[in-house]
Amino acid sequence: MRLLPVGEDALLLDLDSSEQAQAWHAELLRRRGEGALASVREIVPGDRTVLLNGVPDLPAVRAALRDRPVRPLPADSGPLVDIPVRYDGEDLGVVAEAWGVPRDEVVRLHSATEHRVAFCGFAPGFAYMTGMDERHAVPRRAEPRTAVPAGSVALAGHYTGIYPRESPGGWQVIGTTGVRLWDLGREPAALLVPGTRVRFTPVGDAEGDA
Repeated sequence: MRLLPVGEDALLLDLDSSEQAQAWHAELLRRRGEGALASVREIVPGDRTVLLNGVPDLPAVRAALRDRPVRPLPADSGPLVDIPVRYDGEDLGVVAEAWGVPRDEVVRLHSATEHRVAFCGFAPGFAYMTGMDERHAVPRRAEPRTAVPAGSVALAGHYTGIYPRESPGGWQVIGTTGVRLWDLGREPAALLVPGTRVRFTPVGDAEGDA
């Protein structure tokens, strides 16, 4: 782990893997009220980083974190959300060809995997989910779409994501869901937050309005 100052009051934990970043994020949330960490305003996970924002005493926080081992996240830690999906995406055949399997095997592999939200970004409510094996990573589309419908379940690299609203995008769309990812009338507004476990359930039609 590398501790890098960012500006005058932020500290970046630069880690070696997404799994380490997820474990550190969970640990920092757990310890947020302790000692030097009590003054941290915001804890933001990334792919292989965790940003501590609003740190009035950087030396104290660095000392609290340095050389402190963090255990990997238990597989069953975090809330579990089930997402019903109609696997009818335009790029399902592209993914099947990339994986060298039939389309129904893509559905089986994706829905049999328990995913975890590593971090959020791109658009409000958009969660980057890990879980798929690296050998099932797929490239983004050579030509991004100008409009990807809300509820599109898509793959890029080793991540799964769901478009919370219609927007441009270059991910490979494999399915659709009616689950509402972003709702300002809900607390929190995002259905999927870092640390959430996600299971995708194949259905005949897109369902749900969580």
